Amino acid sequence: MEHSGQVRVEGSCAFQARNARSLGLRSLTTSTRAALGMTIAVLLLAGCRQDMHNQPKFKPLRTSEFFPDGRSARPLVAGTVDRNQINEDPAYETGLQNSQAVLTLPFPATRPVLERGRERFNIYCMPCHGELADGNGMVAQRGYLHPPSFHDDRLRQAPVGHFFDVITNGLGGMPDYAQQVTVEDRWKIIAYIRALQLSQHAAVADVPADIRGQLGQPLPPSNEGITGTTGVRGMAPPEPRQLPPQTGVPERKENKQ
Repeated sequence: MEHSGQVRVEGSCAFQARNARSLGLRSLTTSTRAALGMTIAVLLLAGCRQDMHNQPKFKPLRTSEFFPDGRSARPLVAGTVDRNQINEDPAYETGLQNSQAVLTLPFPATRPVLERGRERFNIYCMPCHGELADGNGMVAQRGYLHPPSFHDDRLRQAPVGHFFDVITNGLGGMPDYAQQVTVEDRWKIIAYIRALQLSQHAAVADVPADIRGQLGQPLPPSNEGITGTTGVRGMAPPEPRQLPPQTGVPERKENKQ
């Protein structure tokens, strides 16, 4: 039927048109749902990967094919500083002030300080420098370079900052001991070195009156196994040893029958 210039469809044809449109909408909805489901599935599968279990990292001391030296652990960049390492007092930490060696100890040379310094000195310094810091330690006696005697005028007059700098950075044949000896113990070793220097150039008048009577008296072995004749317990000088100049090795004493 014609009405106002438009065609109007009625009956079964109209029903079929509506049904076709409904089927198209249903088909589109189904496709959308399927695509959405696939997207969710892909996202879920991506979350199940083993990246959190097999993390892309190297455990300590594991090998690596990426670096030429084959090590996964890399050395620290030169000049790296610990975040907790705050250098509030450069003179105390380096022994230098305005690039010049400091002249005085950062704390008084009390007896506990000297005892700690002696202990550290006998552990790290005595093998080369000797018990009296005369440069005649056992390592030097067996062929290593003889260090200078601390009783030479040059080192007696050297500022304490010079010794601190040498302990920290090494000098000549001496390696640095920055890793082995803490900053505080370096100063205590230097305090003990000053005591050793004084002991070899002191007069009887320099000894306190209350212990002068102990001078020349034999002492029992100290905690460090040192015996001898001294005025201060535990600081007895060693007995001199005769060394052949050719080898630097002590001569063996033959047992006489």
